Amino acid sequence: MAKKKKIAKPYLRKQSKRHTKLGKAPGTITYMGNREGLSSEVAILEYNEESCQLHKPGILEQIQAYKDSPKISWVNIVGLNDEKFVEKIGKQFGVNTLVLEDIVNTNQRPKIDEYENYIFGVFKMLYINEQEELAGEHVAMILLERCVLVFQEVQEDVFEGVRDRVANKHGRIRSKDSDYLFFALLDAIIDNYFVVLEHFNHKIEVLEERVYDNPTSEIAHEIQSLKKEILKVRRWIFPVRELVGRLIDSEHELIGKDTKLFLRDALDHTLEINESLQIYREMSMSLMEMYMSNISNKMNEVMKVLTIMASIFIPLTFIAGIYGMNFDNMPELHTQYGYFVVLGAMFLMFVGMLVYFKTKKWL
Repeated sequence: MAKKKKIAKPYLRKQSKRHTKLGKAPGTITYMGNREGLSSEVAILEYNEESCQLHKPGILEQIQAYKDSPKISWVNIVGLNDEKFVEKIGKQFGVNTLVLEDIVNTNQRPKIDEYENYIFGVFKMLYINEQEELAGEHVAMILLERCVLVFQEVQEDVFEGVRDRVANKHGRIRSKDSDYLFFALLDAIIDNYFVVLEHFNHKIEVLEERVYDNPTSEIAHEIQSLKKEILKVRRWIFPVRELVGRLIDSEHELIGKDTKLFLRDALDHTLEINESLQIYREMSMSLMEMYMSNISNKMNEVMKVLTIMASIFIPLTFIAGIYGMNFDNMPELHTQYGYFVVLGAMFLMFVGMLVYFKTKKWL
């Protein structure tokens, strides 16, 4: 019976999430991220100078009531994979479908867009998780007249300090309008970038010590991974400086003059962060150069030892080779103590060459 021919399976390339949007009309709300299967949750922090309440409405209709509330409302939506839910939230607050498309697109570059009744911003929230690893999250914020909508992927965030200030009436946040809340949330995101910078600084210091002590291929992989991580973070953080500058220069009625003063401080922070990131990027590149240099130095040390050993044994081998030719007319072969004389000469030559190399500081 003839054997069946095996048919090679075609190579299947893992498709990007972007392929799910091909051919769809602009404004189509399609979640592009890796956190699927999570239910959306809404928490609303409503406050003014006198009071503060936390609400967790069960139906969408209750959420819309906070749009026109006389108090300031912080509407926090966790979970972006429920496209229908995000779309309904957008309709209730009069948000453009193009904005909703960017909200659920976790690959969206940081941006600021101004509309007639609101200001929309996309940022990357970065923090160090419990495993001491860098974690990133897509965050979208919409500033309305008396309300700020915050869309985030998961429950973990960097806004705990802002919540505490609102709940316990710390600082000026309870006496300010929604634009100050928008700034406070943005400032929390920017301030946490400093924590990420400290994380990079610590990793670079540890890798420097390891490169000096014992450069291995594992360290080379870690350095390369660090370089990629810094470049990715730089791509997320670098645009924020320009976006904060746009908010300062904006003439939109939702951004007050007092808030612009605080935004200038945030702008200074973004400048410092970008400069530090550039330094860390250069340091990560120099780490690889240092690794290659140390590997080369170690190889040179090995070659130096081998060369010295060869230099010592070449003349000894030459002498042994002469007396190993077995010619009859070699008087030294028939001398009674010739063997010991030759050994002694070889030993003296060995010691002499060691002393010579030592005086030249080659050993």
